[in-house]
Amino acid sequence: MPSIDPSRADLAEFATRMPSDTPILMLNLLRFNDQAAYPADSAHAPCSGHDAYARYSRTALSKVRGVGGEVQLLANAHMALIAPAGEHWDQLVLVRYPSTAAFLSMLADPEYQAATVHRSAALADSRLIGTTPA
Repeated sequence: MPSIDPSRADLAEFATRMPSDTPILMLNLLRFNDQAAYPADSAHAPCSGHDAYARYSRTALSKVRGVGGEVQLLANAHMALIAPAGEHWDQLVLVRYPSTAAFLSMLADPEYQAATVHRSAALADSRLIGTTPA
């Protein structure tokens, strides 16, 4: 079953379990739809999943920077050497935030929330993993 958007319960657990006093790194694994899956009544022009993610990214990058974060790595994925059979990802994005609170404040931003329609339409599957530097 694809995982695209966090639930309220997932966000509450994330806020509780992630350290609050240190920078965090959010690892994004992304698999794009061939065609963006916008709702039928959407006013957005049809496009590829990759292009829909680019629409999302224009706002998201601004919001990441606005809370003091930065993209550390953006890479195209070619092959999972160790993974379940058939699992594949198109891109990996690693984003540094100054704190868990900064990340959560970005998620609460109304402009950011409005842009997530593009993210949801873009992705066939994703993973978002909260980490801290070792």
